[in-house]
Amino acid sequence: MKIHGLQKMTLLDYPGKVACTVFLGGCDFRCPFCHNSEILDMGAPAEMDDVSVLAFLEKRKGLLDGVAITGGEPLLRSDIFEFLSKIRALGYPVKLDTNGNHPKKLKELVKAGLVEYVAMDVKNSPVRYAETVGLPSFDMTGIRESIDFLLDGAVDYEFRTTVVQELHDEQSFEEIGKLIRGAKRYFLQSFTDRDTVLFAGLHAPSEENLQHYAEIMTQYVESVEIRGV
Repeated sequence: MKIHGLQKMTLLDYPGKVACTVFLGGCDFRCPFCHNSEILDMGAPAEMDDVSVLAFLEKRKGLLDGVAITGGEPLLRSDIFEFLSKIRALGYPVKLDTNGNHPKKLKELVKAGLVEYVAMDVKNSPVRYAETVGLPSFDMTGIRESIDFLLDGAVDYEFRTTVVQELHDEQSFEEIGKLIRGAKRYFLQSFTDRDTVLFAGLHAPSEENLQHYAEIMTQYVESVEIRGV
């Protein structure tokens, strides 16, 4: 398997654990605010392979508590089952980041015991989803199915939204709240501009707006927090 990046230690990517983060290239979205635009193409140059990552994990036993898998969109990889099986065989719990557009594969991984925590992006309200994921149109069916699956409690999870001034407003969060009503954990992440962002000219929301959006979400979700401020 081609690996497009490895952060050897993080205290942020896997809640409650000292973890490493593995980046897998390829994504079916083209979110204009994406920080990892250089690996959106599955054919992007790899930094290493899975053999190297597994060797690293073998050496870090006792020092790391878990492995976060992110992208890109990891569920596009046909060999994700084999890769996660090998990580789990080393004794590491796995946290998976996903855009939620591949519910069948998400369910299979969870039911196989290969994922212990899921972080799913909820990009925006349904009427602005296509715009926010950079596509001319978008069918919400997969997103809704993944949300419903996580809400059923088969695996520990969080929902999260990267908030961009140009893409989100009060109505966005009223509608996101309805989508994930009853969720136990939701994070608003403030957009941060970087050289690797797919499109220039986007801005972070004000702290006042972030707080207001968080207050809206408390009507729908048990725990609401802001990240990145």
